[in-house]
Amino acid sequence: MPAKGKSDMERVGLFSEMGYITIGDKYVPRYMCAFNEAASKNRQMLPGGTKTLSALQAGYFEPQFVRIFDGEAYSNPVQLRRRYRLAESKKNLGKAFLPSNGDKLPCGLGSYYGTIGGSYTYFSPQLKARERYIPPGKNFYTNPGKKGTGYGYANLTIGEQYPHESDGYEVERINAKKAQEEHKRLLKGGPFKLNLYPQAYFDTNPYFNDKPLPPVKTPLAEKPIVSPFKPSSPAKKSGGMKGGTFDPYPSHSADPYVIKKSAAVATTKERQIFHPPAGPKSRPVTSIITLNVTR
Repeated sequence: MPAKGKSDMERVGLFSEMGYITIGDKYVPRYMCAFNEAASKNRQMLPGGTKTLSALQAGYFEPQFVRIFDGEAYSNPVQLRRRYRLAESKKNLGKAFLPSNGDKLPCGLGSYYGTIGGSYTYFSPQLKARERYIPPGKNFYTNPGKKGTGYGYANLTIGEQYPHESDGYEVERINAKKAQEEHKRLLKGGPFKLNLYPQAYFDTNPYFNDKPLPPVKTPLAEKPIVSPFKPSSPAKKSGGMKGGTFDPYPSHSADPYVIKKSAAVATTKERQIFHPPAGPKSRPVTSIITLNVTR
């Protein structure tokens, strides 16, 4: 525990604080540390120079030629295949199977030579005998068609001819006037107006008013001040005569008159300030990065 300040248990939560690695080490700047200092001292490595690849043994690393397989025998793959086929042919119980007749091949396009069943009548390209086609007759006409295009000729269309009706004078204006009157009749009030019309940017003159002044208000008649109410018999006040109390005389008390003594001055131990006990202390926690590196 240090002579001054809090203890390690109160500060860190441990019995003793762990020592630090870098405390007390002298700082050495980077520019004072020479890079690869051993390369500039003593005798350096001297290679023997590069070798060119040639047919001589000097172009290789080994002093003599080294075989990959030492003492292996020569093998002929063709001879090995022949021996394998002879060994397999001795396993046959009889001669090779030969079909009784060879395969038949077609001799031309559309021929059935070599097939199992031959030709089929369903695939024959010959046409079947059909009866002569007789087209049905035309429908009879009840009335011959009328000549003309229908435009400018009377009684040529399916329905009756529409009679011509001439337009009246200023029919469009009269119809528009009737529609406007019908629209006004359906309205139930005046036009809708908003009070949110644009206002001026600057305030108006507060001393200028176009509206007429309101009429002068007549002052109200002053009411007379009424004197306050006073009871006929005033309240009794407390005094030596005991006129304002419920009882005429005070009740008798048998307790003697004793002067209260002031509390004695407490000592230093008795008036010591209460300190609550210390709560749980925090302790060092290993970071997640350190745990992952350790793992």
